[in-house]
Amino acid sequence: MNGSRGLTLGWTLVRVVFGLSLAFAHGLPKVMGDMHRFAQGVEALGFPYPLYFAWAAALSELVGGVLVALGLFTRLGAFFVACTMGVALYQHRMDAFGRMELAVLYLAVFLAAVFIGGGPLSVDAKMRRRPF
Repeated sequence: MNGSRGLTLGWTLVRVVFGLSLAFAHGLPKVMGDMHRFAQGVEALGFPYPLYFAWAAALSELVGGVLVALGLFTRLGAFFVACTMGVALYQHRMDAFGRMELAVLYLAVFLAAVFIGGGPLSVDAKMRRRPF
């Protein structure tokens, strides 16, 4: 496997695994669960309109995670997730590293997706190659 192919496959693997993990392990349970309870946690952070921001965070994780996994509007989806993970990291800033580790990992990967984009094996790349 040459270097370029390895980079392409490696980035695709990271993008898909982190995107789907965030979407289905974190975003979907929030969307399908007790949003009012999640909103109470958002309110405790001092956010105005806590139900609005709870929905924004949950949908960011679900929709943003799926978009990044597909490589569709990758940078936009990753930007919203990175903002959400920044807030999560701020929420856990005084916790032990083990408590904030997941937010750090998601933030790092989704910031990388903002900078890198979807890569060659993405819907974004496929749409760029398609003549209009």
